[in-house]
Amino acid sequence: MSQSTPPSGPPVDNNPYAADAPAPAGAAAPTAPAAPADQPPVPQQAFPQGAPQPGFPVAPFAPAAPAQGNFALGLVAAIGAGVVSAILYGLIIGLTKHEIGYAAVGVGFLVGIAAGRVGGRNQTLPVVSVIVSVAGIYLGQLIGEAMIGAKQVGLSFSTVFFDHFDVVQQAWKDEADPLTFVFFAIAAYVAFQSARKTGHGH
Repeated sequence: MSQSTPPSGPPVDNNPYAADAPAPAGAAAPTAPAAPADQPPVPQQAFPQGAPQPGFPVAPFAPAAPAQGNFALGLVAAIGAGVVSAILYGLIIGLTKHEIGYAAVGVGFLVGIAAGRVGGRNQTLPVVSVIVSVAGIYLGQLIGEAMIGAKQVGLSFSTVFFDHFDVVQQAWKDEADPLTFVFFAIAAYVAFQSARKTGHGH
């Protein structure tokens, strides 16, 4: 029994299969419907030349390396703070005739703060602060001993300190006790920590 073939020709209106049927030979391909006349065309977004296009990964910026401090300025600041604090410490000893341990710790603190603030981040400055603070405490105690000795013998401070410096050193050795070196160690620790923390804060 033969089957009838569908008639060829253009698709009939309202035919649900007309969209899937191939276009007749020689007919123009269907075009997309044009936008309504009352709506303006949508402008395409333009990107500046060299800018990353959307949808493409962008490499993150590498973090900047931490700035290194200035060792020379930090050293000068530490020595300056050590000399000033040593003079103040010596005046306290000379006026009170007592070795005040908290004042010795203050010398280490001032030296460390000065080195860290001026020198910034530097691994050597905390060690330098320890050396300068210990030297400052020793100098301050010698100044105090010279002030006390000058009052006792009736001479000027400069005469006792500069002309009889060996006598001043011997007097310090005679009066030094274990507590003296304990405060040396505490002041050195305070100087190290102060310089390290202050320098890392910059």
